[in-house]
Amino acid sequence: MDKFGFGMMRLPQLDEKDPTKVDIEQVKQMVDEYIQAGGKYFDTAYPYHNGVSENVLKEAVVDRYPREDIIIATKLPIFSVEKPEDMEKFFNEQLEKCGVEYFDYYLIHNINEMTHHAVYDFDSFEFVRQKKREGKIKNIGFSFHDDPEALTEAMEAFPDCDFVQLQINYLDWNNTAVASKKCYDIVTKYEKPIIVMEPVKGGSLANLPETAEKIFKEYDEEAENVSYALRFCNELDNVFMILNGVSSIEQMKSSIKIFKDIKPLTVKEHELIDQVTEIVNDLTPIKCTECNYCIEHCPVSIPISKYFSAYNQHHINQIQKGDLLGPAVYYLVLSESDENGAASDCVECGQCVKYCPQHLEIPELLKDVDKELNNPMMKEFLST
Repeated sequence: MDKFGFGMMRLPQLDEKDPTKVDIEQVKQMVDEYIQAGGKYFDTAYPYHNGVSENVLKEAVVDRYPREDIIIATKLPIFSVEKPEDMEKFFNEQLEKCGVEYFDYYLIHNINEMTHHAVYDFDSFEFVRQKKREGKIKNIGFSFHDDPEALTEAMEAFPDCDFVQLQINYLDWNNTAVASKKCYDIVTKYEKPIIVMEPVKGGSLANLPETAEKIFKEYDEEAENVSYALRFCNELDNVFMILNGVSSIEQMKSSIKIFKDIKPLTVKEHELIDQVTEIVNDLTPIKCTECNYCIEHCPVSIPISKYFSAYNQHHINQIQKGDLLGPAVYYLVLSESDENGAASDCVECGQCVKYCPQHLEIPELLKDVDKELNNPMMKEFLST
């Protein structure tokens, strides 16, 4: 359990359409299960659940457990910093929202091309250093979603960081866009410990396509898909924390069971993971983790990640000769709602692309969604 961190990015919701409506009572149950099993590390951030995740942490964790018994991590929303003094404003607001006097781990959130100006020109590194000197932060670091060259630049500029948070999972390990292995090797070269985010890639490694899941089930019928993903990250030498963004009490219990008796992968299991990786890459054309940063900045309220999920399922069903009607109906029901923009409503402003950690060309992909799932005949049928 020492490496299992409770990620509070994808908490259970009372209203699927409103991320701010968190099921706080279920979260409290999840927290209790986690702490009783020996867990301590809670990871949140300013934008999670449209700004309420830090408040939820206060209500479900800080207000209910001794401060010295828990470890709290949150992040400076550098993408929202427009002038240097904004950093102080956000930091003080976060202390209040979380109900604490200090943070155990504090990160500059998502160093990449889009945040480069604020990170370097406003010297965010010195800001977090100063807060550490003041005793308001115990460990300083940053999360990262960019190429290896940008990571090296950040490591050189911030040599006194205490840790780095990277996206690592078996699907992205050798992926050219995410380059998990290359980034892991760079941070390891600088002798900095690593926190893993997205070990299950937004849940996609738990909910595998049927042909991929079959490979694991034929080897071990009892093992859960997610166990292979978590064990892959656990055996990396320089990893000290794995953030698992569980979304229900059932997922929490499952994760606790896996981490309680976690074992290294065998040579055969590594071979199976390679086979599954190849299948998943072939079947899922859009590599979305459903972080939903893009949705928060869409001027026409397009539920981007839901459309991408429907598109991926449509693609999988085409290949596996499955249900082609379901994903199209799902898309049309969502797009016909007064609350949502359709894929064709995209104005190509580029805001979504700026905030996408996976560097997806979202406007172009939405055109693919519209082409595949916007079926006029189906729309007419549903309206009758």
